Amino acid sequence: MTSATRHTLRLLKWGRTLAKHGALQLIEQGVNTPAPVKRLCRIARFGTFQPKTPDYATAFKAIGPAAVKLGQTLATRPDLVGEEAARNLLSLQDQLPPLPFSALRPHIEAQFGRPLEALFQSVDEEAVGSASIAQVHRGVTTDGRDVAIKALRPGIDKQFLSDIDTYEWAAAHLEAIGGEAKRLRPRMVIANFKRWTLRELDLRREAASSSELAETMRGEDRYYVPEIDWDRTTGRVMTMAWIDGIKISDRDALVAAGHDMPALARRLVLTFLRQAIAEGFFHADMHQGNLFVQADGTIAAIDFGIMGRINRQARVWLAEILYGLTTGNYRRVAEIHFEAQYVPAHHNVDEFATALRAVGEPMRGKPVSELSVGQMLDGLFAITRDFDMETQPHLLLLQKTMVMVEGIATQLDPNINMWDVAAPYVGGWIRDELGPEAMLAEGLKKQAQTLGLIPDIIRRLDAQLPKPGGAPPAPPLPDVKLVWERGPQSAKWRYALTALVAAVAGAAAALRLG
Repeated sequence: MTSATRHTLRLLKWGRTLAKHGALQLIEQGVNTPAPVKRLCRIARFGTFQPKTPDYATAFKAIGPAAVKLGQTLATRPDLVGEEAARNLLSLQDQLPPLPFSALRPHIEAQFGRPLEALFQSVDEEAVGSASIAQVHRGVTTDGRDVAIKALRPGIDKQFLSDIDTYEWAAAHLEAIGGEAKRLRPRMVIANFKRWTLRELDLRREAASSSELAETMRGEDRYYVPEIDWDRTTGRVMTMAWIDGIKISDRDALVAAGHDMPALARRLVLTFLRQAIAEGFFHADMHQGNLFVQADGTIAAIDFGIMGRINRQARVWLAEILYGLTTGNYRRVAEIHFEAQYVPAHHNVDEFATALRAVGEPMRGKPVSELSVGQMLDGLFAITRDFDMETQPHLLLLQKTMVMVEGIATQLDPNINMWDVAAPYVGGWIRDELGPEAMLAEGLKKQAQTLGLIPDIIRRLDAQLPKPGGAPPAPPLPDVKLVWERGPQSAKWRYALTALVAAVAGAAAALRLG
């Protein structure tokens, strides 16, 4: 009961902050919003002034660092928060006031058990970047190399875990209401958010991801991942080579430096496609603040706390879906959705293909600047509802990154046609991967592997068979006790909750009258 009370009070507090920025309007007015959620929204906004234009990003920043990260996750789910809110949340760049270096220095020294001077000749005490989890300072190592030093904010892990606990509690109650809330799987969204965040809180994991991506992309022309200084890296401090370049968001500076903007936009898109489709391992936080352009046009990337992985079967399906949309083969796109079990089998493939055509045809052959993103998303979300498509958690990061890449590419070159850029690459990959030669090579490889497994083929048969759907197993979800579940404390809780809501409403009324 105490835990439930704490969660409820925190949600009401956060809800009031959202209300002050108008961020509850869309939820309260949504046709699919459950009635209990609407009632909580009305309580939270009681007595507040509602601005005409909601500012979701500012509201999440006001709530705190964990909310900033949650806002970035929700930016990938316009089906949950609406297209307008998702677009606003994409503006979250994690920029927060930095801690004074004097407060950070003892934590860095404690990580290495040595004074700072034993590691660095100098460290600039003014942060060059400050995010919800960590901040970055420029330094020079004792052997004279320019580096970037990233350090976690002290106590940030405990704060995040406390907030996520409340997110899990709220998501469980929202999903238990059923209907549209259940189909959108909010518990799975929070589970993925928690997993991503815990990875970001261990900078050794980020350093390893950076090293792996650098190795994977070594042959890619004009794409650079800075080297990790492993001797100056721990779980809470990471040191990497310094990047000299222009932020990709500074278009005027890029033009003044003589960069070819259409070529730069194409390079960004093709780099992402190689990571996601060819390699199945991609930088999943490609916002404007994490990409730089060097003097020769090389795109340099930083901040690898969030990385995405896609298995080969899912990548084949993804490539075929993209290629089918670019070529107008909606029947094949529909078939893939049924093969991947994204659409339940009781629906009709041809009807789904027709629904895809209604969304895809208006987009084909047009530059991004001429597309109505809102109209396109409305069509897509209508399809997901009509055909009972559940959220695919393993594709959330991919969706988020694709939106980011498209936004940056459009900023660089407003006339870019994403379909035209993607089609040749995706078509070539499909030809190489699924053509006769590739299929023969894959078949021989599998036969050789099977022969090698004969001694224990029976015992390991189930492990060797391909799993349906192409999606990895869902992460375990926490066991959350719902407040309305039957039990000896249920009556007491209902009484306490009623008193709590009455007290909050009374306090809000008193503040308003005062």
